[in-house]
Amino acid sequence: MNTQKIKISSVKSLKWLTDIIPILVGIILLVSIINNIVPKSFFNKIFIWNIFADSFIWAWLWSALTWNPITWYILWKWFLDNWISLVAVTSFLVAWTTVWIVQLPAESLVLWKKFAIYRNVSAFFMAILVAIITVYIYNFIK
Repeated sequence: MNTQKIKISSVKSLKWLTDIIPILVGIILLVSIINNIVPKSFFNKIFIWNIFADSFIWAWLWSALTWNPITWYILWKWFLDNWISLVAVTSFLVAWTTVWIVQLPAESLVLWKKFAIYRNVSAFFMAILVAIITVYIYNFIK
């Protein structure tokens, strides 16, 4: 074993961990504030608990975000615990990782504009379809 490489990677991992702790604490504080300020009835007005409508709303809403993935792991759990359906959160997850509205100009320069638009539009609708199928399979197995 190369102990020098293990030391270097351990130091880098520890540095990354110390860098990410303030972000995690900030997200937890933000979620706590939102949890206390926003009434539960607010989300009940936005989401009508319809599989297609909720997945469409969330896929559309979150496809434009480009936040750090580590922050969303906390928020996904919070969304599921507080009023949001599994289909909506799943469509959010799939759209967030496949539809890149913010990166569309760069993507259309590297690939072609027409291809980038087709890819994002098809990825958006596939995110909804994948969310519905995934939750259906999950409920079937469960």
